[in-house]
Amino acid sequence: MWKWLLGIFIFCVLGCGIGGFLFSRTEQFKEMKIKFGGGQSKTLVRLEPAVKGDLVRSVAAPGQVDPKTKVLITAQVSARITALPFKEGDVVKKGDVVVRLDSEDLVAALEAQKASLKADEARLLGTQAAFNQARADRDRARDLFEKNVRSKADLEAAEAAYQQAESNLRVGEASIEITRANIRRAERDVQNCVIASPIDGTLIKVNNEVGELVLGTFNNLGQTIMEIADLSVMVMKAEVDESSVALVKKGQRAKVYINAYPGRTFTGTVDQVTQQRQISKEGKGYFETEILLEMSGTDHLLAGLTANTDIQVETQFDVVKVPSQAVVDRRIEELPSESRTKVDPAQASKSFTRVVYVLKDGKAQSVPVVTGTSDLTHTVVLSGLSPGEKVVSGPYKVLPTLKDGQELGDQAVEDAKKKEPAGGEPASADGGGKPKDDSSQSSSPSGGSSPSASTESASSTTKGP
Repeated sequence: MWKWLLGIFIFCVLGCGIGGFLFSRTEQFKEMKIKFGGGQSKTLVRLEPAVKGDLVRSVAAPGQVDPKTKVLITAQVSARITALPFKEGDVVKKGDVVVRLDSEDLVAALEAQKASLKADEARLLGTQAAFNQARADRDRARDLFEKNVRSKADLEAAEAAYQQAESNLRVGEASIEITRANIRRAERDVQNCVIASPIDGTLIKVNNEVGELVLGTFNNLGQTIMEIADLSVMVMKAEVDESSVALVKKGQRAKVYINAYPGRTFTGTVDQVTQQRQISKEGKGYFETEILLEMSGTDHLLAGLTANTDIQVETQFDVVKVPSQAVVDRRIEELPSESRTKVDPAQASKSFTRVVYVLKDGKAQSVPVVTGTSDLTHTVVLSGLSPGEKVVSGPYKVLPTLKDGQELGDQAVEDAKKKEPAGGEPASADGGGKPKDDSSQSSSPSGGSSPSASTESASSTTKGP
């Protein structure tokens, strides 16, 4: 019995020993050893140099692409559509007939007005004859009254008859003018049954079909039958937030990103900023800004495409800049005395100041800086930092709690060490222990490009330190 117990005991000891050996080779064991053994773990960070170059400040805004020139074809008369010679997508020229309406009733109305004119002209002849007779009677009455042959009452009656005849003549003449005006309107209504394109463009939308009745009047906007647009000149109508619109001016350059073309960036120029504040569906105030797009002869953009833009409102040249996340706020009283002496005098009276952290003798050291404009990725450092100095740019979760004197390690160096083989010889792809020819290697001798190397945003230009 005791032999079985001894065997089980020896098996358990060997199992624990092997398990402990394997566990000791893991990163979890190393962290526990540092934590419970009184050692201090280095915080791995990304380091990026302060670079000198150009920085462009941009205002971002959503919007959509539309033609600069778009015409709504509406009906000026109420009639039924008899023909639509073009369909959506067709190219039309100025003067091409795009809609024909039924003109039968309007032609009949025109003929009725012409007949009415003839009747008015015939009545005017009778009125003219009556006027001439009344004028002759008045003149005779005057002569006879001067010779004391007729009484004054007869003269007054003749004068009244003349004025009445003259009034009837003027009414007849005015009636003819009214009828002629009605004829011109009826002719215009007949002409409006044939609608021609006012511009060269593309038929982008048709709202009706042949046989449908459209409503319209001469004075008011009628029913929209179709839309014609010049797709050779396109604009992006951006919704610029009211908090940023003061920076946007006519003539500024802009980059436009259209969702339908994910791999392409369009350029343009601010053409117009509306003066009236508008409210979006989300309840935010914005000002519509038109950006005239620069297009090549082969470009063909559709109306209504969703897009976003970055309007370049400010450009600074040859400035020192660092990644924006590297700049953090710290209480001045919590900084070491060496750093407090470097705080800008204009910031000394405040509770907080902006700093960046640099790696010095393996530890973090805060450097107070004065910052300027920022773009999407970088911030300008006006003073406190020189080009080429490396600052701590990440990881983001480390930056809020980073303190002076904290031991740091370069993430790029540690990653390079992990990629090196245990024997110190570079690994070869054929497993023969011989390194590959250097001409076939695309990575650096340290095992790859440093993860701390940053990629400049499209709006930044960087020069060497």
